[in-house]
Amino acid sequence: MEDKVTEIQKLVAQHQQDIIQFMRDIVAIPSMDSQLQAVGERIAAEMTKLGYDEVRFDKMGNILGRIGSGKRVIVYDSHIDTVGIGDPSAWEWDPFIGKVEDGILYARGACDEKGSTPGMVYGLAFARDLGLLQGWTAYYFGNMEEWCDGIAPNTFVEVDPAIRPDFVVIGEPTKMNVYRGHKGRLEMKVTAKGRSAHAASNHLGDNAVYKLLPVIAGIRDLEPQLGDHPFLGHGKITVSDMTVKTPSINAVPDEATIFIDRRMTFGETKEAVKKQVEDLIPAEFKDTVKVDELFYEEPSYTGFVFPVDKYFPAWAYEETHPLVEAGQKARTLIGLPQAPSGKWNFSTNGIYWAGKAGIPAIGFGPGDEETAHTVRDSVSLADMVKATEFYAILPGLIVG
Repeated sequence: MEDKVTEIQKLVAQHQQDIIQFMRDIVAIPSMDSQLQAVGERIAAEMTKLGYDEVRFDKMGNILGRIGSGKRVIVYDSHIDTVGIGDPSAWEWDPFIGKVEDGILYARGACDEKGSTPGMVYGLAFARDLGLLQGWTAYYFGNMEEWCDGIAPNTFVEVDPAIRPDFVVIGEPTKMNVYRGHKGRLEMKVTAKGRSAHAASNHLGDNAVYKLLPVIAGIRDLEPQLGDHPFLGHGKITVSDMTVKTPSINAVPDEATIFIDRRMTFGETKEAVKKQVEDLIPAEFKDTVKVDELFYEEPSYTGFVFPVDKYFPAWAYEETHPLVEAGQKARTLIGLPQAPSGKWNFSTNGIYWAGKAGIPAIGFGPGDEETAHTVRDSVSLADMVKATEFYAILPGLIVG
């Protein structure tokens, strides 16, 4: 295997500029709000150039590239949609053209998560060329994730191509370490109903906003009571948004809704999590304030709809799991310093692959998640290129 690594490293060195240019090309293509077609076409062109056996969009509009037709199936998962740029004036450079400074590429999506795509696409092609994909069907899966974690892999398994992988590698940023889990999440809303009245006669109304104040305060103070886990850490909860319905700004609001992001660790069920919030509603408001789980049924840019509830289970694998061990061996072989496996603080498509479907998954990617969704969104180009070696060697190391 050491000889294979040497050959891989030669190939990566020969194609370094192609890999970097590919990265510059895909960050330059906006893919906000799950609009993947243009960036997907650019990725498809690269996979076609590299001789993938099949390159196509699925029904949802994600881009697929397949190499081989073996019995064992591995998927390299990289979401290629991004969040928006926010206030344009907050950027000191064009967020899509980006800039390179001290070997770091700063651009929207550089860290989260286009940075894993070039290495995955080239890595699988190199693995094929060196005989490391014998017996495998390998997929690159460039998908939409930002607005609903796990929906794209859910369609991969259940709709198109309707294939259940044996192993998955998630390319979210891991600082070039192997990650093996993260907390889950439940998204909820609390809706208060009131009665409108003119603001000049507010005593005749029933202000829906005021009914939510004790719930908001309770959520603010709830976190110390949440579950804990030695690996995944402490549960989290926050009010993430609020909407108010009112006839005018001179009227008493008759409806108000808060949205809640609740990060769940092991040992916490969604039923118990929902009840924690319900218990914050004062007795006198029980009839007019309700808690509901959120549901996602927005059409993709192709018009495809796949309804899912916004419950995302926590997941983690042990250090001794064969896929985790293979990932750690791959890091060692390509010359990265030893480091313990870790976890993400945020959520990934792993909530479906591992959390819901029970498909073994690990994470490996360049970049630091702390720059995700910020104007410092960035990735080391050296790490982005180096990751290609990991993706190429990994299939040859997986046992079981």
